[in-house]
Amino acid sequence: MGARSNQVRIIGGRWRGRKLKFPAVDGLRPTSDRMRETLFNWLTPVLSGARCLDLFAGSGALGFEAASRGAAHVVMVERDPRVLRALGENRRALAADQVEVIEGEAQGRLAGYPGRFDVVFLDPPFSEPNLLARAVELLVAGKHLKDDARVYVELPAGHALAAVPAGWELYREKRAGAVHYLLYRVHRQ
Repeated sequence: MGARSNQVRIIGGRWRGRKLKFPAVDGLRPTSDRMRETLFNWLTPVLSGARCLDLFAGSGALGFEAASRGAAHVVMVERDPRVLRALGENRRALAADQVEVIEGEAQGRLAGYPGRFDVVFLDPPFSEPNLLARAVELLVAGKHLKDDARVYVELPAGHALAAVPAGWELYREKRAGAVHYLLYRVHRQ
């Protein structure tokens, strides 16, 4: 894999056109430009000043895109040390002070995190399907979502979220190739 394929560009906002570099790691699958453009069009009304969580950060494309487009605070969680280093380097290169990069397993970090979020990105490795269901459980149980939050989910095409929690309304959805992506609007009970 060449160096060019280990980059993704920010497509909108303050850092539009800037490239994020990341290492070649099995399972790392950055959200495509087209999907991010659609997603951030959906999120435009709620992104300015938002607190965001990118729970399976990977390349950082979703979290840095949110910060570029006006999110006030973005928490990125990543378990792979090589990917974590790249996220830190990209954060420094962009002087992205509103981005917080946290090392660790998503579930462990979420269970102990005190914050509540307006927007959450859930894009776990497709090879580990249980990660998504567990993350959704922890988001709900830990009361990590503000009322009227948005939760973005990426799944392999043909798959669905195993259990949609009460108060989660499917707001938008699309398919792109092998990926099904959904945006939920959350109303707390």
